[in-house]
This record gives sequence, C-alpha cells and structure tokens, in this order.
Amino acid sequence: MNTLKSIACRALFLPAIALFCLNIQAQTASDVKIEGAWIRTAVEGQSGTGGFMKLTSPVAMKLVAVSSPVAKIGEVHEMKMEGSVMKMAEVKGGLELPAGKAVELKPGGFHIMLLDLKQSLKVNTEVPVTLTFANAKGEQSKVEVKIPVAARAPGSAPGKDMSGHKH
Repeated sequence: MNTLKSIACRALFLPAIALFCLNIQAQTASDVKIEGAWIRTAVEGQSGTGGFMKLTSPVAMKLVAVSSPVAKIGEVHEMKMEGSVMKMAEVKGGLELPAGKAVELKPGGFHIMLLDLKQSLKVNTEVPVTLTFANAKGEQSKVEVKIPVAARAPGSAPGKDMSGHKH
C-alpha cells in the first residue's frame, strides 16, 4: 500500500514541480522579447542619446533600469505633452510591460536614455546595454543585449527635412 501511495504522490508532485519551474522561468528578463532595437548616433562631446525597441513579456513585468559601459547614466524616459510643451522625464518606478502586450519605445514616446556619454556612437557599430526587469514579486533579472547604432530606425525612410527647401 505504501508503494502505491508513493507512486501516486510522485505522479501528482512531479508535474506540479515542473509547472512551478516553468512559471518561475517565465518571469525572468530572458523571456522578454526585444525587437527592432536601435540607438541613435552621437557625435564626440554629445552628452546623451536615445535607444528604441519593442518589448513584449509573456507575464507582467517592469523595465526598471538601464546601463551601458558607454554612458555614466542609463534611464527609462517618456516624452509627453504638458499644455503646449513637449517634456521629457524619467519614468519613476519602471516602465510597465503588461503580459503579452507589446510596449514600443520610440522617438517622441517611451525610450531609454544614455546620459553622460563616454564616447561617440557611430553608425554600424553596436552598444552593449543591460536591461533590468522586475517581475510581479519585485524579483529583478537582467538581460544583456548588443544594440546597433543608427541615424534613424532600421527600415524607416529618411525624414521630410525641409531645411534645404527654398522658395
């Protein structure tokens, strides 16, 4: 009888452990899908630049920190209208990533900022960036990515710059 109970307990217990492990694994930074990442070029002496990407997490998480060896400071920022003025500010407490919903970090909206740059950032190079995420329990995990440097979003058409337009 003890053998039957032991087998029954194992049959129930092992799948429960496996599900628990899968649930924990789904709450780490490595499960966040990062797409279309790029960092805007920066010339020598420029103090900061922005980074852009689309983030999708299978479970609710937050992007809570950014760092890179090319900058003294990394932050998550948001651009938003205050009255008739567009203002940029750090996102306090982290950027919410709802489960299964893509969050786009793009010019004019949410983005990462690399401040107090230590070097210029040239087109066709890559910048190592560490993104720190927190799950619903507040447990943090990091993912290191190499992000290409570009003058504009990969695949986008040049802007409609009218500076050379004359009448």
